Amino acid sequence: MTLTAPETHLPTEVTLSTAGLTPEDVVAVARHGATVSIADEALDAVARVRAHVEELAASETPAYGISTGFGALATLHIPQEKRTQLQKSLIRSHAAGMGPAVEREVARALMFLRAKTLASGRTGVRPVVLETFVKLLNAGITPVIREFGSLGCSGDLAPLSHVALVLMGEGEAEGPDGARFGGAGEPPVAELLAAHGIEPVTLAEKEGLALVNGTEGMLGMLLMALHDLRQLAKTADVTAAMSVEGLLGTDQVFLPELHAPLRPHPGQADSAANMLAVLRGSPIVASHREGDTRVQDAYSLRCAPQVAGAFRDTVAHAATVAERELAASIDNPVVLPDGRVSSNGNFHGAPVAYVLDFLAIAVADLASMAERRTDRMLDPARSHGLPAFLAHDPGVDSGLMIAQYTQAGLVSDCKRLAVPASVDSIPSSAMQEDHVSMGWHAARKLRKAVENLRRVLAIELVTAARAIDLRTQMSDGALVPGAGTAAAVAVLRRTVAGPGADRFMSPELEEADRILAGGELLAAVEEAAGPLS
Repeated sequence: MTLTAPETHLPTEVTLSTAGLTPEDVVAVARHGATVSIADEALDAVARVRAHVEELAASETPAYGISTGFGALATLHIPQEKRTQLQKSLIRSHAAGMGPAVEREVARALMFLRAKTLASGRTGVRPVVLETFVKLLNAGITPVIREFGSLGCSGDLAPLSHVALVLMGEGEAEGPDGARFGGAGEPPVAELLAAHGIEPVTLAEKEGLALVNGTEGMLGMLLMALHDLRQLAKTADVTAAMSVEGLLGTDQVFLPELHAPLRPHPGQADSAANMLAVLRGSPIVASHREGDTRVQDAYSLRCAPQVAGAFRDTVAHAATVAERELAASIDNPVVLPDGRVSSNGNFHGAPVAYVLDFLAIAVADLASMAERRTDRMLDPARSHGLPAFLAHDPGVDSGLMIAQYTQAGLVSDCKRLAVPASVDSIPSSAMQEDHVSMGWHAARKLRKAVENLRRVLAIELVTAARAIDLRTQMSDGALVPGAGTAAAVAVLRRTVAGPGADRFMSPELEEADRILAGGELLAAVEEAAGPLS
């Protein structure tokens, strides 16, 4: 489930120029179908550089990627009469992915980002190639890209080749209505393009390489993950605050003088401020400020801002890398402003792969801490007066016992997904490509980890809300939550019932997950407690 919060700040139309795209542009096109147009400046630059490439193609002097083979075959000079076939052969052979199709938003992000690179004027394609790319996006035509095939070096070769094949009127694709084309027993892709008035492109010199030599697949997934993780960072502060309240914890450890002045990590200060705001005015928290024999809370409560803050700072670092990559024009060979067509290694995915792996580590740790808070609320030896497993009739009812099992399983999966992909490398292309980034795989596992984290927080939400409700019931209504946490509980209670006898649990957890994905929780909490950082 993709995070689908109302995103009125995202553009509904994006213009491709030679530079200047934002992460929000990518999310708008990939997830929300924003219309794409091309600036005249970009078309002029593309045409100008293409004229130079055609001069090189007509020359007797071999130029890599224009009049030669590729990869380990880069020393072979290709005669002019075979160059069109060379482009077709490149794309057909490189579209060698296997496994299930990746998500539509992943394909659209990859397509849009490659169109951005083509528009930079550094790749040497004809304007018609860029224009057709954009027509596919605006028509809602999605190439079928398979899960396996990219090693994250020489770009995301196989995924991009599956896209390029559709540009040629071949391969597999899905129409805007979800109908499939190009597979066994399905109409050909050329019919889908024709139905939308799109003429397939016959690729010329240099254009095959220009379509497939980039990090757009892994970058697109990174940008969307960052978009989601920023929302989940705030969500984690809310559910942690709810757990503090449910466990009769203190809010005094979140005071600002204990954070930025003493340990100036910006994420930590933001997280502590969020938790303090959500707990502000809580009668439950105030009820035990005096006479409580506990000296301090468990780490999963007291150190929540330190862990969530480190998570936030990791997201900020990854965003810096993503923004640099978004500003890049990656191709090999690349056409430089002075006209040189130069081979290079900018397609290597290491910068992106590293932060994808780093994020997966931070996700696993944040999920792990949330699970520890949930477990504490279910254990009568540590929950300070709550019934075992928050059950209505412990022994007869099991309460949220198995919900925590599910949460533990999700956290365990996050830990497995935190194992870095970028430390692996399997040589390819007859040892020409003897070190690869595995960035695509780092991105694929991060997507799963992000989804797991949201579900972990959904279970913490359900648990903490029940604990808070029980505190109110057990005090005959004297102890009520603060405005921020009360708003969170109220949102959940619209569709998920409060404490009571055991009932079918799975739909309630799925509903909590939907509430988080839809942004309803944060909207309600921020209305009650003020904007969160």
